[in-house]
Amino acid sequence: MGIRLETLVTSETAKVEDKVVARVTRDVMVDGRTAIPSGARLDGVVSQVETGGKFKNRARVGIRFSQIVLADNHRLPIQTETIFRDGAAPAPEAGAKIGASAVVGAILGSVIGGRKGAAIGSAAGAAGGAAVVAKGGRNEAVIAAGTLLTVRLTAPVKITIERTGG
Repeated sequence: MGIRLETLVTSETAKVEDKVVARVTRDVMVDGRTAIPSGARLDGVVSQVETGGKFKNRARVGIRFSQIVLADNHRLPIQTETIFRDGAAPAPEAGAKIGASAVVGAILGSVIGGRKGAAIGSAAGAAGGAAVVAKGGRNEAVIAAGTLLTVRLTAPVKITIERTGG
């Protein structure tokens, strides 16, 4: 089922069981008839939040939906697969910052104190780079409001469609 998320979900602020809202983006058809119309609301929750680390471990968020609300406010219970989003891996970025700082420190150290200065500068630069990484933010996992997603039902949904005409 195609949906558009109406709620921002981020690993930095979300908590498990926070409410999540989405809208169906196209009619769901069964036997040529509209079973779930475009615009129907899906209510769900944040099901998983992992903030990740600054040096390793990716951030991750998961959301799932438990109810469809139709235009007439009729509510249908549903069960969906969890939709996950992972943040960027921090290790390459952290390693690059630390490595670059070590190189700059080695160059400056060698200019000032020769070989011994290069070794000291390299260690000091690496420590400085690690401090910059530690002070910086995490690579958060985000599912932005407005994101188009596909959600899969994990159990059948019983929908009664009234026949019109004779």
